[in-house]
This record gives sequence, structure tokens and C-alpha cells, in this order.
Amino acid sequence: MAEEQTPKPPKEVTPQVDPSAPAGDAPEAEGKAPEAEGKAPAARAAGKAAAGEAKPKAAAGDAKPKKEKPPAVEDKPFEQFIQQDFLPSLDKALKQNAKGEIALSFKKQPLQVHGLSDSEEYWQVSGQWQENQRQFNIAFTDENIGSQKLFYCSSGDFKGSTVEQFMGDERKITLDLMLLYTLQRLNGQKWLNRN
Repeated sequence: MAEEQTPKPPKEVTPQVDPSAPAGDAPEAEGKAPEAEGKAPAARAAGKAAAGEAKPKAAAGDAKPKKEKPPAVEDKPFEQFIQQDFLPSLDKALKQNAKGEIALSFKKQPLQVHGLSDSEEYWQVSGQWQENQRQFNIAFTDENIGSQKLFYCSSGDFKGSTVEQFMGDERKITLDLMLLYTLQRLNGQKWLNRN
């Protein structure tokens, strides 16, 4: 009969360490190095976040407030805008473009049109020059520069005979547009120096 052989336990293998190598350079077991390298950055980031080392986000109250734009002159109350902004600007423009002294006024009155018996009063900007031989009016149907506006003019001793819509196609009314339309309309009458 053959003798049964008992298996011998495997010999334990210890890694060889180079005594001249620095202490941190010991070889690592197979399979552990790539795993450790992949986890280390993520583990460090998680540790920093947990320790509160992440960059703080700006609080909502720390944002710089936006500079507010000053209100537009057109946002002033109606009478204030006409008297403080439109009339002085129109006076300056007419002195540069028209012959003779010009008198501008702003008052509430009925339309001064031949054949019109309407006594309703409207706020009107009036301009007279050449010893009142030329006159124009811009009437506002409401106390608002965006309201419907009418234009009429007259020469000599005659009242105006035609009332025209003024700036009817404009959605946004500005001081500059009001001046431009007024000068264009007066230039159409050939009342300005350009003609």
C-alpha cells in the first residue's frame, strides 16, 4: 500500500525590501496601487468639504446693488415737463432757426380754428412771431404728453382753418421727438430760416 502524503503548507513569501531605499518607497501589494490612486483625490475633496475648507459662496445680500437710472424728463408731471423742459428747448431751437422774436406760451384755451364752435379747452403750446403775423399751436387732448395731439397754424389776421393730427404714429414720446416734429412742421410752412 502506498503511503498517504500529507500536503505541506505553502511557504510564506515575504517581499524583499531594499535596505538602501527610503522608508516610503516600500512596494505595495498588487492590485492596491491603482485603487488607492483613484480614490485619493476624491477622498481628499470630500474631506475638505466636510471640514468646511471649500470656497464660500457669496451671500445674496453681498451682491452690489444696481445703480438706479435717474428718471427721464418725460416722466415728470405734464405741466412741469412742458414748462421746464419743452418750452425752453423749443425757444432755443426756434431762435436758431426762425427769423424775428418769438413768444411762446402754455395755457388752457379753446381751439382757435375758423368755423369751429367747440368751447372745450385744451392745454396748448402757442408760438407767435413777426408781430403776431405767424402763429402755431400744439394742443394736447389730455394732460399727458402721450395723449393725442393736434396742430394748427395761422398767418396774418386769419384764424387757422385746418386742425391736423400731430405725432400720431409715435408710440414713445420724448422731448427730442417733440422738438423734431415741431421744427419739421414749421419748416413745412416755410417759416424757418432753412427755406
